[in-house]
Amino acid sequence: MPSQNNAARIGQTIKGLETTTRFALAVLALASGVYTYLGVRGLLDGDANFVFFAAIIYSVAVSVGIYVFWSYMMRFLPLMRTMTQRLAMTVVMALGSVMIVAMSSWLNAAALAGSAALEQHMAVTLEDYTGDLDAAHANALGAQSLLPDVQRASERFATLADEERSGGALTGSAGSGSVVQLLSQMSAQMTSLGTSISDSQARVNELFQTGSERLSAMRELVSAPGAVQPRADEFAAEIVALTGVIAALQETSVAPSVARAAEDLSLGFIAPVADGQSAGLVVRQDAAMANIREAVSAQSTALSEAAQAIINEPRVEPRRFVPLSSAEAVLRYASDFLPSWAGAISIDLLPVVLVLLLAVAHEAMRRDAEALDDAETLTAADMMRAVALHNQMMASAAPSERPEPEVAPTDEPIVPPDAAERGETSNPSDGDEAKDDTVTTIPAFQRKRGDGPTRP
Repeated sequence: MPSQNNAARIGQTIKGLETTTRFALAVLALASGVYTYLGVRGLLDGDANFVFFAAIIYSVAVSVGIYVFWSYMMRFLPLMRTMTQRLAMTVVMALGSVMIVAMSSWLNAAALAGSAALEQHMAVTLEDYTGDLDAAHANALGAQSLLPDVQRASERFATLADEERSGGALTGSAGSGSVVQLLSQMSAQMTSLGTSISDSQARVNELFQTGSERLSAMRELVSAPGAVQPRADEFAAEIVALTGVIAALQETSVAPSVARAAEDLSLGFIAPVADGQSAGLVVRQDAAMANIREAVSAQSTALSEAAQAIINEPRVEPRRFVPLSSAEAVLRYASDFLPSWAGAISIDLLPVVLVLLLAVAHEAMRRDAEALDDAETLTAADMMRAVALHNQMMASAAPSERPEPEVAPTDEPIVPPDAAERGETSNPSDGDEAKDDTVTTIPAFQRKRGDGPTRP
C-alpha cells in the first residue's frame, strides 16, 4: 500500500508541475533569444533595418528551436525503459546541446561580456605597446652609455697635448710640434663624437615623451565610460601614431654611428711628419706618434665592441593592431570571462537538469508500480470499465455459443404427441418389445447452428 501511494503521488506531482515546466522552459528560451539577438546585432553590418530584422529572425529561430528540442527531450527520455534506449536518447541530447551552444551560447556570452572583452583586448594591446616603447627607448639610450668613454678619451688626448706643449712630456722637448698636433686632432675627433651622442639624447627624450603621451591617451580610452566601439576606433588611431614614434626611436640610436666613427679612428689614422729640429727629436717624435697610434687603435677597438653590443640588441618588431568584434573578443579571451560563459551556457542547458529530474521521477514511479500486485493497482473506475466490457462481450456473443440448460431427469415415460392422441402408452415393464417401440421425439423449436440470429 505505501508503494501504491508513493507511485500515485509521484505521478500526480509530475502532472501538477507540467504547467510550471512549460512556463520555465519558455522563459529560458525567450531569455536565450534576447541575448542571442544582442550578440547577432553586433556581428551584422549594413542597413539598420536589415540588421534589426535579420537579428530578430535568427533569435526567434533559436528560441523556438530550444523550446521544441527540450520539450521533446522532456517527453521522450523519461519514457525510455531499456539501457540502449536511454543511451541513444542521451547521445541525441548531447548532440543537441552542442548545437545549441554553437548557435546560441557563444552569442549570449558576446552579449553578456562583449564590451568587457573588447576593453580587455585594448588593455592587452596597450601593455604590448608599452613594452615596445620601453624596449625602443632602452635601445636608443644604449648608445648614451658610450658617452663617458668617449669623453674620457677626448680629455686624455687633450691633457697629453697640453703636457707635451708645455713640458715635452712625450718627446722631452716643449713646444707645439707634430705630436701635439696629432694629440689635438684625436681629442677633437673624440669631442665631436661625444657631441653627436649628447645631441641624440635630446631627440630620444623628445620621442619618448611623445610616445608616453600616446600611451596616456590610450589608457584613458580603455577605462573611459560609454560605448566601446567608438573608443576602439580612437584607440586604433593612437596606435598608428605610437607605431611611428617607436620606429623613430629605433632610427635615432647613434650606436651604428659610434661604431663607424670608432673604426675610422684606427683605419683613418694619419700621423703627421716629424718636424723636429734635430735627428734625436725626430726619432722621439716618431716613437711618440707610434705610441699614440697604438692607444688610438685600442680605444677604437673598445668603442667598436661596445657599440656593436648595443647594435646586436634585438630590435622591436613592428606590431599590428587587429580590431576585433565583441564575439571574437569573447572567444579570444574566454579564459578571462568564465563566469559570463557559464551564465550564457546555463541559460541554454539548464533544461538538462529538468530532463534528468523527470527521468529519475518516472523511473521511481515505474519501480514502485512494478512492486504492486495487479489487484492493488486496480481502481474503482478500472473495475467498472471491466464489468461493462464483460457485459458487452456476453451480449454480443452468438446464441449457439451459449450453454443449453440441462433437463432434469424424470421417471415418467415420454409419450409422443401422436401416441397420446391414439391413447397409446409405453411401459418399461413390457420388455424388449416395448423398448423397441419407443420413439425419441424432436422438439419443434430445435434448429440448426446456422439458423440462429445474426450478431449485431
